Amino acid sequence: QVQLVESGGGLVQAGGSLRISCVASGIIFRLNTMGWYRQVPGKQRELVASMSSSGTSNYSDSVKGRFTISRDNAKKTVTLQMNSLKPEDTAVYYCKAGATLSGAQYWGQGTQVTVSS
Repeated sequence: QVQLVESGGGLVQAGGSLRISCVASGIIFRLNTMGWYRQVPGKQRELVASMSSSGTSNYSDSVKGRFTISRDNAKKTVTLQMNSLKPEDTAVYYCKAGATLSGAQYWGQGTQVTVSS
């Protein structure tokens, strides 16, 4: 059974920092592209950052230079370090695993990040 469990969300003031993490089980973690997406009510879920199985990272323009994605294959964990947070970063953040070989995709349950102005 595949599980992606996010943690670390919360409330922070604008300009502050927050780190969210996702621990995976039931997948061959090192063979998965791991990503963070976010969604606000009434809008489509959007990619924030991703990291391939080879370690290549990709960021949306809105978070470049402020957010950093990292992964620890031994701990089956992907982390998103968020700095210089803005109120528009407020959303539910979801962890996603995408298997490189099979194409299977899995989602976590989401963690709320709220940035106050």
